[in-house]
Amino acid sequence: MKAEIITIGDEILIGQIIDTNSAYIAQELNKIGVSVYQITSVQDDKIHILEAFQAAEKNVDIVVITGGLGPTKDDITKTTLAQYFEDTLVYDEAVLENIKYLWKSFVKQPLLQVNIDQSLVLSKAIALMNKSGSAPGMWLEKNNTVFISLPGVPYEMKGLMNDEVLPRISQKFKRPFILHKTLLTYGIGESIIAERIKDWESALPEPIKLAYLPNLGRVRLRLSSKGFDKEAIIDGVNAQVTALIPLISDVFVGFEEQSSIEQIIGNQLTKLGRTLSIAESCTGGKIAENITAHSGASNYFKGGLVAYAMDSKIDILKVNPELIKAHSVVSNQVAEAMAENVRQLFASDYGLATTGNAGPTKGDSEAEIGTVCIAIATPSGVFSQQFNFGKQRLRVVQKAVTMAFTLFQKEIFKKC
Repeated sequence: MKAEIITIGDEILIGQIIDTNSAYIAQELNKIGVSVYQITSVQDDKIHILEAFQAAEKNVDIVVITGGLGPTKDDITKTTLAQYFEDTLVYDEAVLENIKYLWKSFVKQPLLQVNIDQSLVLSKAIALMNKSGSAPGMWLEKNNTVFISLPGVPYEMKGLMNDEVLPRISQKFKRPFILHKTLLTYGIGESIIAERIKDWESALPEPIKLAYLPNLGRVRLRLSSKGFDKEAIIDGVNAQVTALIPLISDVFVGFEEQSSIEQIIGNQLTKLGRTLSIAESCTGGKIAENITAHSGASNYFKGGLVAYAMDSKIDILKVNPELIKAHSVVSNQVAEAMAENVRQLFASDYGLATTGNAGPTKGDSEAEIGTVCIAIATPSGVFSQQFNFGKQRLRVVQKAVTMAFTLFQKEIFKKC
């Protein structure tokens, strides 16, 4: 059972927006046993779109299309589908009533003809009701291939996928069971892990595949298998996971399908009844952003400061200027002072701090570009480590964030 995802829009191809729709659709299809064969992005051009439709029809069972369903003249997906299916557009009364309801309840502006025309669908299509917007989805079939057209607005697309598309696919097709289990590791590189587990990897049974997914200080190990015997698939993957974990126990932090490292940290802090505050310099608030992206963070996260300039470290965090003069603003000593002072400022159990030179210039310190100091203040003391994460600014920042989480995760689990 294979699918292709086609995203339509010049804005994707010129890099004006990032295509997050395809990632979401692929994940959701995979969960119900549909493998994504290909993801294609095409410009707002009728010939290009038609060629993509023709190619997809030859290769897959399901084609999911997003984008180009808006009310403006550059949105041409519906008219192109009408040409491809040799069909005409007709008004769908149920869709029109939904549009009128949305305008009356939320938009509170005159309903224009371009808005009414959003209720046009192919006469051969099953209209998929969009509860969050005016552009309906469409379900069409041609030569045993299903074409599904969805709006490009992400929250509208997601609503239609969950309410209409996934249930219809599940009902229409017999699908294999697909299982992915992804182990999260932090602190060592892909090549070191590969060397450690090479014998285990070589002995993997044929139905199970391993993929390495490295990313700036962390490596995800994904085990995948599929088939129609669900229990055998689950048992087989679990057996391999059980054999793998002892080989990477010092860097293994959990399973991606269950939680991220931030959630693992949050769960452990909640379990311990402990709290955290953060003082960030070179990471610019990204550590706090990752923590607060998860609901319930207020149970354990007291707050944070981005003390970016030297004056902020002195005036707000009360770092002794003589300490900075003696050791530089990018030093373990200053990082430790930041961590301990933010812990006291927020009356938290733990304080986590970063200071560094992300580049491209050295700023307030003569420390080499890429130098980052990370400190953790605990109820019993404070410690720090210094790293060099290279010359590329964005990589330095992201590696610093990853390492901060890695060190803190090890600290709060070390006595467990």
